[in-house]
Amino acid sequence: MRDYIIVALIGYLLGNIQSGYLLGRLIKKVDIRNLGQGNAGASNAVESLGWKFGVVVALIDILKGVFAVLLVKHLFSVGFNKEGALLLYIGGYSAILGHIYPFFMKFKGGKGTATLIGILLGMNPVYGIIAMFIIAGVTFATDYIAIGTLSLLIYVLFMTIFKDLGLWPVMITLLGGLLSIKLHIPNFKRILNGEETKLSTVLHRKKDSK
Repeated sequence: MRDYIIVALIGYLLGNIQSGYLLGRLIKKVDIRNLGQGNAGASNAVESLGWKFGVVVALIDILKGVFAVLLVKHLFSVGFNKEGALLLYIGGYSAILGHIYPFFMKFKGGKGTATLIGILLGMNPVYGIIAMFIIAGVTFATDYIAIGTLSLLIYVLFMTIFKDLGLWPVMITLLGGLLSIKLHIPNFKRILNGEETKLSTVLHRKKDSK
């Protein structure tokens, strides 16, 4: 139990590194949570401050997911297998919780999609790269990041089941996916109403929003 608590704390604290908020303050002099979708995640950074800024935010958010998993692997000498999966999933999904609910920002952060990709890369680079192709392919095909995210969540759940990592990793993945879907409900509603910002619209802007 002590190991689980330590791993959860490690992940949560790493998740609190809010690149969208911090870079927004330092570079753009804005609180990104007051723009666009009202959160500090990479997708809102792309929509509100331009794709170049959003890519930087996404990369940092991915890296903190990678680091959270690699740190757990190193400290507890575990691998991406049935014996070590639970610690990795606790550490990784705690990083997502830290990203979504950062304590120093009154628990108002991002949605955790980029960090989830980082977690997969940290667990197994092959599965992480497949995840990147899936979310990118579906996002470009549909023109909506939220639908790409949904495809990613489905992929992670089936990958976890396929790898036969045990019941608890599957449950953690399922609960994490349901939380992500809940956070994206406003996006899905805007898609149905034709009000969601399309990826192509952002990419075709001549310059980043100020």
